[in-house]
Amino acid sequence: MTHNDLLRRLRYALKLNGETIAELCALGGEEITPINVLKLLKKEDEPGFVVCDDLVMGAFLDGLITSRRGAREQSAGSGRDGTAVLNNNLILRKLRIALELNEDAMLALLAKAGVQLSKSELSAMFRARGQKNYKICGDQFLRNFIRGLTLSVP
Repeated sequence: MTHNDLLRRLRYALKLNGETIAELCALGGEEITPINVLKLLKKEDEPGFVVCDDLVMGAFLDGLITSRRGAREQSAGSGRDGTAVLNNNLILRKLRIALELNEDAMLALLAKAGVQLSKSELSAMFRARGQKNYKICGDQFLRNFIRGLTLSVP
C-alpha cells in the first residue's frame, strides 16, 4: 500500500481535513501547506498528484502521536531519525501509540473488519525485526485494521 493510499484512508477513518493533516505534519517536524496535502490525497491518475514519501508520512504519524498524547520529553541522543524506513509494522505501531490502543482494542477493531487473530499473532507484529517470532505486517492486514478503525469511529 502506498503512503498516499494510507493517508487517504486515515483521513477518512479519523475524519481529518487538509488543514488538520498539515498541522499534524508540522507537529511531526515537516512543514507542508494544505494545498500540498490535497495533492498528496489525489489518486495516481489524477493531474497534480504528488507522491507521499517516508518523511512526510513519518511526520504525519509523529504529529498524530504528539497531538493525541502530548509532546514526548527528549533524552540526550534520542532525536528523531529521519533515515528510518517506514514499513507497515512501524506504521501499525505508531497508529497504536497515537490512538492509545491495547491488544484487546486492536483485536476488536480487527474483528469488526472480519479478521480473527490471537494476541500472540498480533504481538508478533510489534516485535523487533530480528526477533524469532517477528511477523511482517502485510498491506492487507493494515487495510483491514484501518477498515475496522473506520467502522468503529462514529
